[in-house]
Amino acid sequence: MLRWLIGGGREPQGLAEKSSVQTIGEEQIQNPYTELLVLKGHQDIVRFLVQIDDCRFASAGDDGIIFLWNAQTGEKLYELHGHTQKITAIAPFSSSDGTEERNDLIITASADRTVIIWDCASGRQVQKVSCLHSTVKCLTVLQRLNVWLSGGSDLCVWNGKLDLLCKTSHLTDAGVSALVELPKNCVAAAVGKELIIFRLSASNNGSEGWNILEVKRLVDHEDNISSLVSVNDLTFVTGSHIGELIVWDALDWTKQASECNFWDSSVHPDVQPEIKLSQSPHETSVQHLASDEECVFAAVGKGIYVYNLQMKRVIACQRAAHDSSVLHIEKLPNRQLISCSEDGSVRIWELREKQQLPAEPVPTGFFNMWGFGRANKQANQAAKKMHENTPVYFLELVGDLIGHSSAVQMFLYFGELGLATCSADHLIILWKDGERESSLRSLTLFKKLAQNGDLQLKL
Repeated sequence: MLRWLIGGGREPQGLAEKSSVQTIGEEQIQNPYTELLVLKGHQDIVRFLVQIDDCRFASAGDDGIIFLWNAQTGEKLYELHGHTQKITAIAPFSSSDGTEERNDLIITASADRTVIIWDCASGRQVQKVSCLHSTVKCLTVLQRLNVWLSGGSDLCVWNGKLDLLCKTSHLTDAGVSALVELPKNCVAAAVGKELIIFRLSASNNGSEGWNILEVKRLVDHEDNISSLVSVNDLTFVTGSHIGELIVWDALDWTKQASECNFWDSSVHPDVQPEIKLSQSPHETSVQHLASDEECVFAAVGKGIYVYNLQMKRVIACQRAAHDSSVLHIEKLPNRQLISCSEDGSVRIWELREKQQLPAEPVPTGFFNMWGFGRANKQANQAAKKMHENTPVYFLELVGDLIGHSSAVQMFLYFGELGLATCSADHLIILWKDGERESSLRSLTLFKKLAQNGDLQLKL
């Protein structure tokens, strides 16, 4: 059972009716998050969480306020005011002035067409720029170059002092919706259906100026690109609103593989079929992508999918992982995934390998009668061996965290410190490992008793 430690818990709404979504009972043996802290302060939807260091994170949303929190205690560290409208993008940014001391900063962009850099140590504004011609939809920090990029109707390059180094000409009315860093000082920008590759370079005349050059346009997507993720220095992946997933070479920007049939049971026969007369774009949209070196994890409609990059196919999925659209998905250091949804739930999944039954021998039939069976038999044996050597996986629900009363926008994983989630219910919840927290409280109590005992003995 969950224990509410701070604040009052509200009964989640709209979660009682379950369709074909997998459910789990109260006994969640593999779910460590049996305690939670409720963090209050925001007055509107909380859309963003960013990690500052191992113990601090920032939250932001539609109220235009940024909060800094302690992930261990749930303590509110700072409340940052400076924007007049909702926050549209946020990114952590570490800078140094040639010394070993590191300054932890965060950059925030707002619908009020301003961008602010904040000092996380003091909670103060470092710089503010108000000359933007459009709302910034995304921010990306290129730590190696010590610059950062903002995407809106233009793609702008800035330094740590908010000096504009260079920018592109007006792209489209849609503007840049997502950015991902690529090797060789390049970035990929999602602009509607197009993926535009830009290269950054310092000016050759010895000044501090920079240039940004468009080098290629990729038009393979049939609908607007909704998600981007970098896998490694060789690969990145994009997803669109109609369920297209494309794997790209990060060096020459060629298309390596694609998946466009997430919802088609004939393509994924291991998954239980789902009868639907039609698929709306909302049900097939790739809302979020995450990755490790081996797989890409896609939130598609109400489902979650595991795409193996080497096999170039989906190896496991839950097409009805939640009652509503999945908004965020991440892979944990172990074989577990976490997903959150518009239905207000947060779920933990474990990727497991199926125990396969031995393959039945394939009869050689007609060809064997005429002596042509040898080659066919060898082919059958090769196919059988390949089938036996190909592992089959499935996703098992091992934890169901229900504490929010509205759509859970995203989450942050802090390892042993727990999990932070943010929601349209204006709340942030820190989910804690109940056994660990109980042990820490017992240890603290034991130390206090020991100290009191020593004091009594001295007296």
